[in-house]
Amino acid sequence: METLLEKLVILIAKSHNYILTLNDAYEKNFSDKELHFLVIGIIGMVLILVIYPLFKMLSENHVLIIAFIYVFTLIIVLTFAIEIGQKYSGTGTMDFDDIVFGVIGFLLMFVIFAIIREIILAIWNFIKRLVGR
Repeated sequence: METLLEKLVILIAKSHNYILTLNDAYEKNFSDKELHFLVIGIIGMVLILVIYPLFKMLSENHVLIIAFIYVFTLIIVLTFAIEIGQKYSGTGTMDFDDIVFGVIGFLLMFVIFAIIREIILAIWNFIKRLVGR
């Protein structure tokens, strides 16, 4: 887990240095705050341009999939936050397996929920067809 986080931190640091090099090379003199404003804004807009059409397509009949994607993302962030918090607070050990098992727990429970939901919807639709006749 620590090596993964270290690699991520190194990647972010290299990207940061590259952007600073571009800033110097083109003599733009953006401050660090202005660069964060621009870079995070651009990353956010790229994500919007990719995710918005996907969610718009899914929203017609697949709201549960949108909810799953949103919650899955939150679960990933939450599990990483817990492990990082354990590392820095000394209340536990930072372990990648904990993240994997937490995410698998969510996935299994979601599959069970989805199956139960489909069974209930099938029964409901069957009853509606019987009453509608």
